[in-house]
Amino acid sequence: MTTVIIAAAREDAGMLASDLELEGVEVRMVEPQTLPDVALDGVDAMLIVPTRDALTAEVVSACDRAGVRLLPIGTADSRAVSRFGLPAPLPYDTPAWQIIQSLSESAVPAAAAPDHPARVIAVWGPHGAPGRSTLAIQLAVELSRAGRRTGLVDADSVAPSIALQLGLGDESPGLAAACRRAELGSLDVAELARLSTPVETSGGTLEVLGGLNRPSRWPELGASRLRTTLAACRHWLDETVVDVSAAFDEDDDPLDPGPSARHAATTATLLEVDAVVAVLSADPLGVSRFLRGYAELRHLLGGTPVTVVANRVRPGPLGIDARGQIRRTLNRFAGIEDVAFVPYDQRGADASALHARAIADVAPRSQLVSAVGRVCSALGARAAVTADSSRGSSRAARRLR
Repeated sequence: MTTVIIAAAREDAGMLASDLELEGVEVRMVEPQTLPDVALDGVDAMLIVPTRDALTAEVVSACDRAGVRLLPIGTADSRAVSRFGLPAPLPYDTPAWQIIQSLSESAVPAAAAPDHPARVIAVWGPHGAPGRSTLAIQLAVELSRAGRRTGLVDADSVAPSIALQLGLGDESPGLAAACRRAELGSLDVAELARLSTPVETSGGTLEVLGGLNRPSRWPELGASRLRTTLAACRHWLDETVVDVSAAFDEDDDPLDPGPSARHAATTATLLEVDAVVAVLSADPLGVSRFLRGYAELRHLLGGTPVTVVANRVRPGPLGIDARGQIRRTLNRFAGIEDVAFVPYDQRGADASALHARAIADVAPRSQLVSAVGRVCSALGARAAVTADSSRGSSRAARRLR
């Protein structure tokens, strides 16, 4: 039996409660001011009057943790509804069957074109801040510009920064709430749309799942939770770009790193994705760190395609022929023949930080933007190869290893 809490004045919602009970729904009526103390165990949904006093961040967070779906009803405070990404409120005289349908149905997105299936792309790089988050943001913008519905996920459990770089507050539920929903089995397309924050860019709208507001909360990004969340993203959007941290626990069981592993989020993401963009900083120390981590990355990924990107390319640290130096070094020590180069654009990076926007929005003619656009095109060319590969066979091979 479905259990629903109605958080509204009894004189307003009494008839609605009676209609729901006739439809076989167990209804609990509570006063909005008592919501912080209401137990949510066994509750499936909450119909709440969307006023500033009732619909608070504390109530939304409690519902996210308990897997309780929120549905506004009655007179609305438009700012309170839009703040938490909730749908438009239903009138009190809405038929009970329609409310039950609204609680149970999930939005079904348009199917991706057969030649361009939905993908999850991870952006990884070694320690030393090679520019993972910056490239992840710009890559998501370019994928959106190409006409793909794109999401940006911050799965960095060490130093999350996507929300800060895009000027978003850290009070939004984000990825942690999605992972909690995934563990409870209630994560679907509608919930992902509610938990994400839409960000308008020059390339189109990005759906952003912000990261942890404190790195100490890393246990919330468990391996199984994150894998379920990324699997749901495939039904939600065409492209999902995931920013991950540098370290991953390759010595752990790659199929089940365990919720207590410090870098389980990175390991789980790398095993789930369809492609990886591996970023290195174009300086001697950055190249050295990349070579040390790339062998472990390649061993973990198996046959997953990897696009290597040299970021912040400039003549200073590596002499006049910086690109040639990088290409020859990577080929000699790692067998990497194909490298994409992204030039150093200090002015564009400064403008991006000042305005908390993607570089493409504040410096559209930057050479960095053009270079990332070429990386996006290369990833598009590999989509057919990824679609033809068998994810089941890849996982079986990992088990054998």
